[in-house]
Amino acid sequence: MNPIGTKVLESERLLLRPYVLDDAQAMFDNWASRPENVTYVTWPPHESVDFTRQLLTEWVASYEKPDFLHWVIAFKDQPDKVIGDISVIEINQSAQACELGYILSQDYWGQGLMTEALQTVIAFLFQEVGINRITAAHATDNPASGCVMKKAGMKYEGTFRQAVNLKGRLVDVAAYAILKSDFLDDKKD
Repeated sequence: MNPIGTKVLESERLLLRPYVLDDAQAMFDNWASRPENVTYVTWPPHESVDFTRQLLTEWVASYEKPDFLHWVIAFKDQPDKVIGDISVIEINQSAQACELGYILSQDYWGQGLMTEALQTVIAFLFQEVGINRITAAHATDNPASGCVMKKAGMKYEGTFRQAVNLKGRLVDVAAYAILKSDFLDDKKD
């Protein structure tokens, strides 16, 4: 593996870039404080922009680590508008594997933006970081997230029953993965 840190990535419509402290208000307003946006994640809505700013202070400091991979999702033509987040939430160096997590402002659901961001990060991880296996999971109550994973080329691998505590409720989690060989095979087609 080649841990090279969070690089700026671009897709057709999106700019994926490292966070800066000035992103706090947009992150808070566009998704982090909105209960409907954080229904299927393990953390509660942010109660204040100060909390968001404190979290971003930690994340910005973490960019010094080459294995910290965490991006703002923004539009190319609006690079300061934070509409979502995508990150590597766990890395297994010996297995050359990682797990991804993501969230997108509800204002932009259903436009293929999360799939586009996920495909961009998957390509970066396989082509530049040297990852061999990428996983992601979602609460089965949120099948739209599974659709995003499938559209990005990931394959369903199974469901773990009552595997995650989601705000006081034990929920089933569906797991997806893509291997570098899958990615390369799809590129040939």
